[in-house]
Amino acid sequence: MIKQYETVFIATPVLSEAQIKEAVAKYVNFIKENGGEIVYEEDWGLKQLAYPIQKKTSGFYYLIEFKADSLFIDKLETQYRRDERIIRFLTFAMDKHAVAYAEKRRANKQAK
Repeated sequence: MIKQYETVFIATPVLSEAQIKEAVAKYVNFIKENGGEIVYEEDWGLKQLAYPIQKKTSGFYYLIEFKADSLFIDKLETQYRRDERIIRFLTFAMDKHAVAYAEKRRANKQAK
């Protein structure tokens, strides 16, 4: 069943700008190659972590909103686990309220 999902991952802070773009492109392409549709992407940049993860105190945050089959999520999360550049990730299915909120948030961001 096709649902809308939002995934956020945190990449290790020791990566260069080019390496971050490469990691993002890998996951965007992976979603597209497996029949997913990218709805929205947002780079949140380098942020401090609430607590150290793998002895790191900051990381590059990136958000991807996409539509895909529910069976695809396991494949995506397996890719995250295999990638040493990704220190944390979270993927969740968006209900109609979350989708409406995300659309409103994007509209507000574009209006500014």
